[in-house]
Amino acid sequence: MLDHLTVVTHPLVQHKLTIMRKKETSTGGFRRLLREISLLLAYEVTRGLDMTTTRIETPMEEMDAPILDGKKLALISILRAGNGLLDGVLELVPAARVGFVGLYRDPETLLPVQYYCKVPEQLEDRLVIAVDPMLATGNSSVAAIDLLKQKGAKNIRFLCLLASPEGIATMKAAHPDVPIITASVDRELDSHGYIVPGLGDAGDRMFGTK
Repeated sequence: MLDHLTVVTHPLVQHKLTIMRKKETSTGGFRRLLREISLLLAYEVTRGLDMTTTRIETPMEEMDAPILDGKKLALISILRAGNGLLDGVLELVPAARVGFVGLYRDPETLLPVQYYCKVPEQLEDRLVIAVDPMLATGNSSVAAIDLLKQKGAKNIRFLCLLASPEGIATMKAAHPDVPIITASVDRELDSHGYIVPGLGDAGDRMFGTK
């Protein structure tokens, strides 16, 4: 069982994150780094997967070898920025099922508004990994996890690039059973609900939009 909060301090993760934070990093560079860092974070979020053994034959002899057990895991991207993390995790776990939850944050209330939800079947039998680069206010993340639980998910992990103390507290209060895996816990939120020092709007920086 993962701790409620895991901060991945691997040197390569921290190095790449620093370059992503720089305001002069290009859209293409940001996108490439996000893919690379998500691949590294995927190792941590998939820690402790259920295993079994299967009988195989190597060039030398037969053996009982370890293999993943149970149904394929489900990756859920919280649109739109979640797609940047999704690519790297899929590279590591290409057989995973994929779903999408579309939420946007109302700029006045900072509350999430749902506009799309399409997820794999039998979530109750799968490890479900929700991905979103930023855990800011935590409102959108909580809403996404609410939806996944309504769809039957019982074993959920949340993967993000940056988290704020406020977002972590909000998630823990609403979903104490959902571990959070992140590369950094930043100082705080500003008055607009953005993480500081942060890296700006992850979706805008990834897609080159304003």
